[in-house]
Amino acid sequence: MVPEPPSDRGCPKCDHTGTDVGTISTTGGGLSKMFDIQTNSFKVVSCTNCGYSELYRDTTSGSSDIVDIFLG
Repeated sequence: MVPEPPSDRGCPKCDHTGTDVGTISTTGGGLSKMFDIQTNSFKVVSCTNCGYSELYRDTTSGSSDIVDIFLG
C-alpha cells in the first residue's frame, strides 16, 4: 500500500480548508510592558475543524493573503 502524498492545501494538522481569522495584540518588553502598551499586532488563522492556529505579524495588507499562506 502506497501512502498518499501530503495535500498542497488545507490545515497542516487535519487537511480541513475552513478557517477563521482574528487579531491579537501583545505588549513588547521594557516600558511598553510596564505601561501595558500594545506594540505588536498579529493575525491569527485558525482551522474551524480542529482549532490549529498560526500567528502572522500584522502588516495590514489584508487577511486573504494570510489565509492563502495558511492553506498552502
